[in-house]
Amino acid sequence: MDSSPRSSSLRQTWLIASYELTKRFTNTKGIAALIAFSLLWAIILLYPVQSASVYMLEPGFKELVQGIYGPDALSQLFSWKVAEFAVFWCIALYVFPMFSIFITADQFSSDKQRGSFRFLTLRVSRDSIFFGRFLGQMLIQSCLLLLTIIATILMVITRDASLFSDALFSGFTVFINVFIALLPYTAVMAVLSWYANSARQASIYAVILWAVSGILIMIINSQIPAMSFLSWVLPGSQLSLMINTQGLGSLIYAPIPLIQALAVLIAGRIYMQRSAL
Repeated sequence: MDSSPRSSSLRQTWLIASYELTKRFTNTKGIAALIAFSLLWAIILLYPVQSASVYMLEPGFKELVQGIYGPDALSQLFSWKVAEFAVFWCIALYVFPMFSIFITADQFSSDKQRGSFRFLTLRVSRDSIFFGRFLGQMLIQSCLLLLTIIATILMVITRDASLFSDALFSGFTVFINVFIALLPYTAVMAVLSWYANSARQASIYAVILWAVSGILIMIINSQIPAMSFLSWVLPGSQLSLMINTQGLGSLIYAPIPLIQALAVLIAGRIYMQRSAL
């Protein structure tokens, strides 16, 4: 008897997520955002990625970097089989989380302001709305991430078609790792967008949260070294360590964002259940 309500809840969650994905890529505002995103990444791929990958192929550049930072500092970065993805990896690890803060800022704030949540909760549960919106935002970001990876693969094979299989594998591993890294950012924005009255306000709260938390953690770590584990609480704390990794080996850091996302989602669900509409 319990399986039917659970199945219905999962179906409602998926329908909400699907609607979020469809809405983002079919309305005028979403299409404009997609065009802007595509143009920005076209510039990134054509200049920083392509230009830097040319330098990475030069033995002299590798020796220069090793001379400055040490032989093991960026050893994994130079062992990528596809230079373009090595550069893309460094950029995507920081740029996509930054995009996530702004792309996912309007998960709930607009509906709260319009007062439409009362109408929604008459038909679906709060859990379905909360997790459906979160899943929908992850699907949207997955599409955007996949778009940039496909563009990078096309850029690689225009340089050397024999690198197609290596580029495909590199693209797959980058997608998995960046997708996992985005989970806690999207979860935090789900909570902030429920608390805020607008997407802009949620984005401002996010910037303040990361800035203040980062400063406080840095101060605590300098004064009380035994509390250094607090640095792992903030989403994105593992990104600097992931730079010097590659392939499936990068998944060694996957538990950090997964645990962060789970903790934030549990807290967000409790907060949403207890909040008045």
